[in-house]
Amino acid sequence: MYSPKYTVSNRILKNIGSIEASREVIVNAPLVPSFAKQFQSDAFARTIHHGTHIEGNDLTLYQTKKILEGAEVYGRARDIQEVINYRNVMQLLDELAVKRGGYEPEMLKDIHRVTVDRIIVPEKIGVFRSTEVVIKEEGTGKVIFQPPPSHEVPFLLDEFFEWLNDASAREIHPIIRSGIAHYILVAIHPFVEGNGRTVRAFSTLVLMRENYDTKKFFSLEEHFDEDPGAYYEALGEVDRQSSNIGIRDITPWLEYFTGVVAAELEKIKDKVRKLSVDSRLKVKFGEQVALTERQMRLIEYISDQGSGGMAELKKVLSMVSEDTILRELRDLLSKGIIKKQGSTKASKYVIANK
Repeated sequence: MYSPKYTVSNRILKNIGSIEASREVIVNAPLVPSFAKQFQSDAFARTIHHGTHIEGNDLTLYQTKKILEGAEVYGRARDIQEVINYRNVMQLLDELAVKRGGYEPEMLKDIHRVTVDRIIVPEKIGVFRSTEVVIKEEGTGKVIFQPPPSHEVPFLLDEFFEWLNDASAREIHPIIRSGIAHYILVAIHPFVEGNGRTVRAFSTLVLMRENYDTKKFFSLEEHFDEDPGAYYEALGEVDRQSSNIGIRDITPWLEYFTGVVAAELEKIKDKVRKLSVDSRLKVKFGEQVALTERQMRLIEYISDQGSGGMAELKKVLSMVSEDTILRELRDLLSKGIIKKQGSTKASKYVIANK
């Protein structure tokens, strides 16, 4: 059975510690807005855009969002199809995440089928490659990546899935398991085309099945796409060690991968923290409190500044009327989240104590 070689370095430990701290804040945020769906839809759009953009898709994030909304967009037919396919992949992951049993090679094939639908020839869709593949540098023709021979692919995948499903391997931290899956599947390069998107989706599936999707607020693809050079170099640093995948030390890749997860979750944590008041609210209400977007912006300002009068709050919500702001404030008062100090026009609103 395959057994990945890696060391839990100080850098990996630090990243995992940061991930756990951020995840704690996100999962237990005392205020989860009614527009949590916006967090999810934003991450969904970023994942689809950057997940295809890193592979050469020319559509912008705005165009991607329009396609996801069902609007017509001017662009290359292939680019549009890639976005539609990756949207369908994300929906497939929801189904696979709750599927009973262990991980199966068929899951990888299913993801690939949806990823390359109507993009590559039908006989190569959802089929492990039976031909050799060489990745060359554009312009120079220099070979930069040579995956294992095609006849080794089924055996390498069998070994990988046996490891992934093994009881001892399941004790490894889900982030590290996801990172290992990401690297090994990229190295095996199971398909003729569409490997990058398929592998990144499968890596996300590991997080989802092992309860580490963190409310689906995150998008790792954005970080990979923001600096593709660092992404490919982290993979390449391990690739260059040996032609034998089984003896490569994947520590450098895991340091990079856990760093990406840590950076993304820290970004989401900061957003959530801005949208959260005192953690005592959760104790007070016994549950997370759903608020409107306008209410969250008012709460964020009052929490950050310590208090807020009508003059300041009108600047926070400059596009709505004073009556609308008063209505939102009255609702917050009725829920006991804020309280009013003073009864004149100079009165202030503050966060209510427990």
